[in-house]
Amino acid sequence: MTQAFQKVTAIRGMNDLLPGASARWEQFEALVRDWLRSYGYRNVRTPVLEHTRLFARGIGEVTDIVEKEMYTFTDALNGDSLTLRPEMTAGIVRASIEHNLLYDRPHRVYSIGPVFRHERPQRGRYRQFHQIDVEALGYAGPDVDAELIVMLARLWKLLGLTDVRLELNSLGQPAERAAHRAALIAHLERHQDVLDEDGKRRLYTNPLRVLDTKNPAMQEMADSAPRLFDFLGDESRAHFDGVCQRLADAGIEYRLNPRLVRGLDYYNSTVFEWVTDRLGSQGTVCGGGRYDGLIELLGGKPAPAVGFAIGVERLIDLWEQTVPSEPVPECEVYVVHQGDEAQRLAAQVAETLRDAGLAVVVHAGSGSFKSQFKRADASGARVAVILGGDEVANRTASVKFLREGDQEGSQQQVPLAQLAQVLNTKG
Repeated sequence: MTQAFQKVTAIRGMNDLLPGASARWEQFEALVRDWLRSYGYRNVRTPVLEHTRLFARGIGEVTDIVEKEMYTFTDALNGDSLTLRPEMTAGIVRASIEHNLLYDRPHRVYSIGPVFRHERPQRGRYRQFHQIDVEALGYAGPDVDAELIVMLARLWKLLGLTDVRLELNSLGQPAERAAHRAALIAHLERHQDVLDEDGKRRLYTNPLRVLDTKNPAMQEMADSAPRLFDFLGDESRAHFDGVCQRLADAGIEYRLNPRLVRGLDYYNSTVFEWVTDRLGSQGTVCGGGRYDGLIELLGGKPAPAVGFAIGVERLIDLWEQTVPSEPVPECEVYVVHQGDEAQRLAAQVAETLRDAGLAVVVHAGSGSFKSQFKRADASGARVAVILGGDEVANRTASVKFLREGDQEGSQQQVPLAQLAQVLNTKG
């Protein structure tokens, strides 16, 4: 006896997108691509699988992502350690170095796609999720930092979002961070009695991340810690002031958050997050900042860079709360038919209508007109084109309007030669 096959389900935290939901994603992605194009950003696509050392080097070996969250395995063919990308910036920088992208000029690029982190799935946090990653490579000034923030404000406006707010900070330069790090470690050592396990683990490896704690028992200690902002030199302050001035010029409000550090090691100078209260604990919709040292760190010639990443699932969730989606029709025209000759003619008519730019579904197989009309209505089509024996003989089609605003319920005979013109006119 053949053993019954055990049903396979999706991996926990890796979700299917079915046609109804994916239509909303397609609408969102089209809007996003037009928005990015309006600022001169061009698409780049990198592999989802990279050498593990790229992320260990670029993100930082003592970050949560590298220590606990990466999907890493050994390639059975050659023994290489490979990792599904947990973020996109390192891969884009690797590609820019490998292909000499910055040889002659700076570049504005973006990528949209899946990333992978092994964490506990919950609303807004999945093991496979999607990001919009935007990078300005080779740009040093505060004008581009501000441009990225301004363009995000435009995206929120395009989506109709009004409750996303900006938090801003500066991480300064390496020497400034080193001085602050020493002062911070001394502060943490004096308060070891209130540190939780994560805090103790990060005390000497990544003390800045201790300040990003959500533990209520550590808040007073974190609030009284030395502020990195107080260690900034004149050049770092001037850069940050330049960003703030341009945001004021654009009328964009922000909150200075001295504890905003981001979760990746490669950031310096400007860092920012757009946050909301409408997504529960996963309130960060977009995060980014400047990472001037990463290109050199990964083997390229020194070059400045700044960028951001948006969590697509979180942003679509927020958009859906604000502007609920409406069902997207499968097609504009649904062709129903009766008899073999009509079925063959339906296929030809449909191709002619597609040539005219219409989206057309031909009823597959046979069935009564009643059952076919039921399917036509369910498709969301605004028009049903009817082909039966009389229509085949007369080279005509019956056109029935299915939707309000399209003379709903009315029906007329149209010569096949004029069908595309009539349907486009009525549309």
